Amino acid sequence: MKTTITKYICSECGYITTTKTGKCPSCSSWGTFEEYHDAPSPAKSDTPRVKIMSALDVKAPERITTGISELDRVLGGGLVPGGVVLIGGQPGIGKSTLLLQAAGSVAKSYGVPVLYISGEESDAQIALRASRINTATEKLYLYSGSELNDALRNLDGNNFAFFVLDSVQAMSVDSNSGWPGTVTQVREVAQRVIDAAREKNIPAVLIGHITKDGKIAGPMMLEHMVDTVLNFSGEGYSSYRMLRAVKNRYGSTDELGIFEMCEDGLRPVADKSGLYWNRDDVSVAGVAMTIALEGNTPLAAEIQTLAARTVFPYPRRTSRGIEINRFQLLAAVIERRCNIATNNHDLYINVAGGLSLQDPSADLPACAAIASALKNKPLKPGTCWLGEVGLAGEVRPVTRIDLRLKEAARLGFQSAVVSSRDKVKFDGVKIIRVSHVDEALAGLLVP
Repeated sequence: MKTTITKYICSECGYITTTKTGKCPSCSSWGTFEEYHDAPSPAKSDTPRVKIMSALDVKAPERITTGISELDRVLGGGLVPGGVVLIGGQPGIGKSTLLLQAAGSVAKSYGVPVLYISGEESDAQIALRASRINTATEKLYLYSGSELNDALRNLDGNNFAFFVLDSVQAMSVDSNSGWPGTVTQVREVAQRVIDAAREKNIPAVLIGHITKDGKIAGPMMLEHMVDTVLNFSGEGYSSYRMLRAVKNRYGSTDELGIFEMCEDGLRPVADKSGLYWNRDDVSVAGVAMTIALEGNTPLAAEIQTLAARTVFPYPRRTSRGIEINRFQLLAAVIERRCNIATNNHDLYINVAGGLSLQDPSADLPACAAIASALKNKPLKPGTCWLGEVGLAGEVRPVTRIDLRLKEAARLGFQSAVVSSRDKVKFDGVKIIRVSHVDEALAGLLVP
């Protein structure tokens, strides 16, 4: 007889063990192990089912556009039939609003019904929101309930364009033990939704809650199971929301979508550079401009630095929008390679508008802003800085320089500081080529 082995799974990271312990050896969480039972193996067939076909015979599926330009671009062109999308974000950030808008838009433009399954809200609550954001239509079907099998039965006999599940942590399967949101329930719910999407050949969109660390709640396996994982984020004090693809089997993960939360729902932002630049012509010491890339989207970023003299032996370094270790490295380069003392000043750096920069092109403008703040001299107005800085103080070229310069010209910059190794030619702005940070600062600090 086959021996049944009891297994335990960590609800935080999905680590599986045969011994129940208080602390997870993988993620160091306490009290997160739950009893776990393997699903019964399907009956084996003696006849192998093999389908051999050439890659040339496979045609790309026709995508379903949601009518929301920023969402379609991040998805890679729209929803793929049979594909499953998982979107996560903070509570109240607008995930349900975004998908309700997409559902209403598809139902109106294609004339095909869309199913919205909610395990957290009643029909009346969803209908009131749909009316407020002007997406209510007779083709938008609503289902409220937490039992997944009942919800998925609505797919039978109906030709839905796609369906939404809000949320994967609120639904449960009766055949599985455990409360909604547990590891076993989340995995079973996700697997049944994936099977239904593949069987009906229609897209499915799952909404997922996130933990305090910003990760989607549930086992890590959940992100591996789906085809696309989107992160919907934003600051509580701001009306702007950002949509990024963490994983995308059908497109790029480099795209960024920006929305503005309004009374009638989420609106795509057309001019993204205007969000992070106040277009002030007054020159202030410690301020440098750059054109950063978020995927294929160029953004004008304003880097601000403040230097305050200190009498303490350990000067303070505070950073927002640029990683702190990167900021400390650039400050050390300024002191060592440009002979500008930083050890007697507290330094504060900020990327205006709440933008977080990972692009290496932010190195050169950050160095320029630090030097400008320490010398209390503004930089030459109308100049943007584009370059990566090494430990030797050398200025290295950055990617997609032509796209950055085109955006700089559109925004009205007169000159751009780039690496001398960059051979780009562009007539829209004056190109200033430099090989070292010290060379860049020599002629661009206003006396």
